[in-house]
Order: sequence, then C-alpha cells, then structure tokens
Amino acid sequence: MSETKTADLVVIGAGPGGYVAAIRAAQSGLKVICIDAEFLGGVCLNWGCIPSKAMIHASSTVENLKSAAIMGIQVEGVTVDMAKMKAWKDTVVKRLTGGIGELFKLNGVEAVYGYASFVDGNTLKVEGSVHPDSPKQGAITIRTTQTIIATGARVVQLPGMEIDGERFLSAREALDLTETPKRLLVIGGGIVGAEIGTYMAKLGSKVTLVELAGQLLSGTDPELVKVVARGMKKRKIAVHLNSKVSGIEHKGDGMEAVVATPKGDVTVACDKVLVAVGFRPNTEKLNLAAAGVETDKRGHVVVDRQLRSSNPAVLAIGDVIGPPYLAHKASKEGLIAAEVVSGIDSVLDVKAMPAAIFTDPEVATVGLDEEAAKAAGYTVKTGQFPFAANGKSLASNHSEGFVKFVADAKDDTLLGVHIVGHEASNIITEAALAIEMGATVADIGLTVHPHPTLSETLMEAAHVVEGHAIHIFVPKG
Repeated sequence: MSETKTADLVVIGAGPGGYVAAIRAAQSGLKVICIDAEFLGGVCLNWGCIPSKAMIHASSTVENLKSAAIMGIQVEGVTVDMAKMKAWKDTVVKRLTGGIGELFKLNGVEAVYGYASFVDGNTLKVEGSVHPDSPKQGAITIRTTQTIIATGARVVQLPGMEIDGERFLSAREALDLTETPKRLLVIGGGIVGAEIGTYMAKLGSKVTLVELAGQLLSGTDPELVKVVARGMKKRKIAVHLNSKVSGIEHKGDGMEAVVATPKGDVTVACDKVLVAVGFRPNTEKLNLAAAGVETDKRGHVVVDRQLRSSNPAVLAIGDVIGPPYLAHKASKEGLIAAEVVSGIDSVLDVKAMPAAIFTDPEVATVGLDEEAAKAAGYTVKTGQFPFAANGKSLASNHSEGFVKFVADAKDDTLLGVHIVGHEASNIITEAALAIEMGATVADIGLTVHPHPTLSETLMEAAHVVEGHAIHIFVPKG
C-alpha cells in the first residue's frame, strides 16, 4: 500500500540542522514534513554530542572521586557499573529526543520515518524505516515545493576493520557498551578518537591511540594540543603519531594489532577497536541527479551563501555540505535555510564559528590561530594567560591550560581566541561574540569580569596582550 503527501517544505534529516530548520519554517507558516530514517535528533542527540558528553561527564566524576583525597575527601571503593551508566545516558537522550517530538507537534511539523530519495526536483519517495514506532507500510510519495537536505555524515570505514558492533566500533557502538573494555585500540586521533579514548581511560581501559598525522587533533594550535597530550600521558594512554594499523588478527577473545610506527612495528593487544578516521556525507542514496543537485568530489552538496544547491528549490545544510562537522554550525545553517525558503532574503554570514573538543582538559577555539592570521597577511600580536594563575581554576583543582589571544597588531582587533583548560567550552562564547562584533583586545580587557570565575582568564589574557598583566609577570620587550 502506498500513500501520497504534500508539503510546502520537506526537510530530509532530523538532526540538529534538520529539526531546527523544520520548526523555524513551520513557525513562518509553511506546511512542513521532516523525514528521518531512524530517530529525531539525528546522530548528535542519539549517538554523538549528547551521549558522549554524558559519558565523558560520568567518567570525569569517577576520576574526580578517585583524586579527591588531595582536598581532604577520602573516597574508598569507587566502582563503575557501565550498564547503569549507559542506562542513565539513555534517559538523557530520550528526554531530549522526546522533546523534539513534542516541539514538532506544537509547531505543526509532521514527522515521517524512512529513507528518502528524489524522484524529481519536487517529488520524494520514502521507504524502509528502521524506526521502531514507524508502521510497516509501502513507499510514501511526497510532493513538495522546496526541500532542505540535512542528511549529515557517517563514519569512514577501513578495509578489514568494518564496523560490526562487536569488536570494531564507531562512536555509536562505543557509547552503548555495557562493560568497560580492558584494552581499547583507537584508530584516529581527531576529536572523536581523542574524546572517547580519554573517557575510556578514565573508566579504567588500557587505551592505545594511533594517528596517521604528526599531531593529535589535526588543525588545532599545536600549543593547545601539547596540553591535551600531557593529559593523555597522565592517564597512561599510549599515543603513536605518524603511525598506522597495518593489520589485525583475532586472538581468542581478543585481537592483536600491528602498528607501523616511525621506530618500527609495535604489537598492540586489544579487546575492542574504535574506528574514528573521519566522516563522509550521506548523499549517495538520495538520487540527487534526479533533482539536478550537484555535489563535489567527496559527495558534499555544493551550495551558495543562501544554502541553495544547483537546483534553487533544493537547499542543503550541516555535515552534508562539508566541514567543519559541527552541530551548532548545522543549527545556524538550518535557521538561515528556513528563512530563505520562507521568502526572507537571508544569507549565511558567520564571522566567528566556535568549536569545542571535550578532551581533558577541554579545547575551545574561535577565529584565526596565529599561523592562519599571519598567512592572511596580518601583523600579529599574541598573549597567553595560564589557568594556574586563576583563582577559580586552583579552587576547583583544575589548573592545567591557558587562554591565548591572537590580535591585529595594527588596530588591536581581536582575530582569534584559543583555550585549553577546564570548562573551555563554556568560556569561548564571549570570545565568539567579541570577534563577531569586531571588538578589540582592549574591549575585553576593559570589561569587568566577575570574580572568582574562569571567565576572568579572558580579561587577563587581554591584559597580557596589552602589556599590563597583573596576575602574571611578563618581562618588557
């Protein structure tokens, strides 16, 4: 049995870009259908951002309890019930995804579950849902005036190490484990590998991380990465840079990997392997050619500043249009796309796109780093302020890291802020606002910050750049 529906707008994908676009467009009076193959919230809410941060928080709680003796708090016999931890994580996810469902109802967005593909530029076919609550039915045909593609991206698979959910895991399976693996091999030292590797180490896993490049967290200021690397060393994570896994053999209940390193082959015993080597866009099953939608060589949909594809009636947002793969980037693009399809002459004009990495310590960045600023032709001045000189950092027993400012030496304009330290993700927003508004370093230095707070590190870093630091000594010249 088949069914036909009509809509002013169809959004394909209900992740942080898609569901935001659907709600915003419905608020503008459009009849909106949002399609997703699985669950509302997409990867971010179900298997990525939210569940990973829940598990990272839980693992940090374990670590903090074990190290509380330094503050005179003696805690004995700390144990971890991974199954209960997972169940708690699932309640957090369910609350948020359930909230999206309620918002859809309140705003008049219709949710349809299944895999969508274009029949032509204004017609979609939906079939094959794996959502447990979706009724078993034939294909659904949807006729629409406009479409927003928000299908996201998926992990890159490695030959011979394809994700099976048992021994070879993606982040999705790693966040659903009910037992802490005794030995975990992480392939990929980017954000996913570094975050999950760190939280597993906190729970007691013996973690080995293999990265093909010469640096962890590629693209991040090396000075910040050094602090993260020290945190990994403290947690006894073995890191192999400029290295790759050349082979894996099954050995009884476990595995044995051969890692080719600059110093020769190293054998690593492991029980689970986390594959975290990157992402590729989910576009190949959409039949984009039927809608006249062009992609680049990697499969990303090519869009203009209004997020319109080569077919003006089809827009695209989020990971499917390319990096950086950030949930908040997708949400911002979702708002812009919704305004465009509603007839508002909006364009994507973001000067400052912040990013956060939830390692320990955290990393948060916005704007240009020192190298990029110089490459862009700026005469650069920089300054750093250490967390070790901040009262709140010391009082909370988290003194690692620093705040680094990058500014235009000619007119004092703030170009970039780069933070490695406790709660860096919560501090970076002030810097993003400052850069978006064209603020100077002096603007932040002159702004009174409450004491004692971590946010004072921004004001103090500004004072360093301006040459009148108070709480650290900076030699003249």
